[in-house]
Amino acid sequence: MERFCTDPAQVIGRFAPSPTGPLHTGSLVAAVGSWLMAKRAGGQWLLRIDDLDGPRCRQEFEDDILRTLERFGLCWDGAITRQRDNSAAYAGAFERLRELGAVYPCGCSRAEIARSASAPHPGEEIPYPGSCRSGLPAGREPRAWRLRTAGVEVAFDDLRHGRITTELERSGDFVVKRAEGFFAYQLAVVVDDHLSGVNQVVRGDDLLDSTPRQVWLHQLLGWPLPAYCHLPLVTAPDGGKLSKRDAAVSLADGRLTGKESELLGWALDFLGLAVPDALRGADCAELLNWAREACYPSKCIGR
Repeated sequence: MERFCTDPAQVIGRFAPSPTGPLHTGSLVAAVGSWLMAKRAGGQWLLRIDDLDGPRCRQEFEDDILRTLERFGLCWDGAITRQRDNSAAYAGAFERLRELGAVYPCGCSRAEIARSASAPHPGEEIPYPGSCRSGLPAGREPRAWRLRTAGVEVAFDDLRHGRITTELERSGDFVVKRAEGFFAYQLAVVVDDHLSGVNQVVRGDDLLDSTPRQVWLHQLLGWPLPAYCHLPLVTAPDGGKLSKRDAAVSLADGRLTGKESELLGWALDFLGLAVPDALRGADCAELLNWAREACYPSKCIGR
C-alpha cells in the first residue's frame, strides 16, 4: 500500500479541499493555517483533492480552487493527489480490518437508527445502537459495514486543544464502507494521509469530533499517528457553520481581484498573527514570508 517513503523527521502537512464549490473564508483559514504549520518547520505542504463524493464534485470547482490558492501564494509541493485514485488502497485497508474482525455488516436504515434513539439528538449524529453487532437479523441484507467501538477509549494530543480522551462507543460503531461499494470518509482520509506520508494534520474544529475515529483506525491498521491541530472556525453571521455559498473567496468572477492581500491579511489576523501596520497592503508573498517567521515553532496558531 505504500506510495513512497518519507523522512520521519520532516514535517509533511496537507490541505484537502472537496471540489463541491469554491473556497470560502473558512477553507482559506484552514489552507493558510496548514501551510504555515508545515512551512515554519521547513516541511512540505501537499494538496489532495477530496473527491470521494463523486456526484457532487465538479471539475470547474477543482480548477477554481487551484487558481485561487495560487493567487494567494499558497503553492503546494509535489503532484496533486486525488481520492478517486486510491480505491484499491481503501479496499486493502478494509480487508485488513475484516481480517482483524474489526468490522461487521449492518442492515439498519437511517430511519431505523433514528427510531431506536432513546433521546432526541437535534443537529447531531444519532449514535448507532449496535443492533447488528452480533450478526445480521434473518432475511436482512447488509446496507453498510461498521467498525466496532465497544469498550474503545481513544486519547490523542491536539496542538491547540491539548489532551483529548473519547469513549468511542458513545457515538456508536461507524460506517467505513457502504453497501454500494463506496468507502466512507473516515477510512478514506486515514488511508490517504498514510499513502502520502502525512504526519501533520491541520484543519478546522468542525472535524475535531471525527479525529478520535481516525485515530482508532490508524491504531488498528498499525500506522503512526500524525500530529493534529484543529483551528477555530469562521462562522456565518448567525453563528452557524459557514457553507460554501457563504463568503466565497473564489477569484473566478473578478470581484475579489486585487483584494488577495487584504483577504490573506484578514486570515492571518484571525489565526492570531496580527499583521504589522507596515505590511498592510503588501503582496501575498511578502505577507506569507513574514507570517512564516512570526509563526515560530513553540507557538500554535489559532490560540
